Amino acid sequence: MEDYAYILDYLPSGNPIDVHIEHRNKPIAQAVGEDYFMLLELAPKRGVNLTPGERVYIGRGFRDKIAFIYCRIDYNALTSFAKDMLPQIVEKIVTEREKVFVEIFNIAQPITIKLHALELIPTIGKKHLRIILEERRKKPFESYKDLVERGKISNPVKLLTERILKELMGREKYYLFVKPISTSGTIYLGYLPRMYAIASSRETR
Repeated sequence: MEDYAYILDYLPSGNPIDVHIEHRNKPIAQAVGEDYFMLLELAPKRGVNLTPGERVYIGRGFRDKIAFIYCRIDYNALTSFAKDMLPQIVEKIVTEREKVFVEIFNIAQPITIKLHALELIPTIGKKHLRIILEERRKKPFESYKDLVERGKISNPVKLLTERILKELMGREKYYLFVKPISTSGTIYLGYLPRMYAIASSRETR
């Protein structure tokens, strides 16, 4: 579960088109989790006003601004404003967690005989894939700069952000990072928890 989330939209009078009737006339916030990109609806504490882009604690124990988590939602349940906010928040997370997200280029494996997990990332085809695999055999990638220089990947943050957004929108068969709400016809590859574990272990060495 998530410990922190970023507010995408705050609706102090509720969301009149929410599928949950009880959310239509009560203060509600839509947010994205900082660790696993879960899209959530949150109930703010009485008297609390939330600002889009604000980072709030939603984990166990005392929460200063959030009373409880209503539920996990899919992309289609987001307001138009929340959808507009989402790309910049995802990009912010990917930028700030460089040591985590660079690990996908070190640990990704083939999905099938013809498809490698890295090919799910926009612009990475067979040529780029070959370069990345050759370079990581020599030495794991350590930063986005390292990826640009050795892996010949231009703007890794942009490409990772695009992939995460595609997974949040749904309709994908394979999911590298985001665990889909519906498992019907989808394959969750579950790389993100492993990336956090590896990044953490590297820090303690």
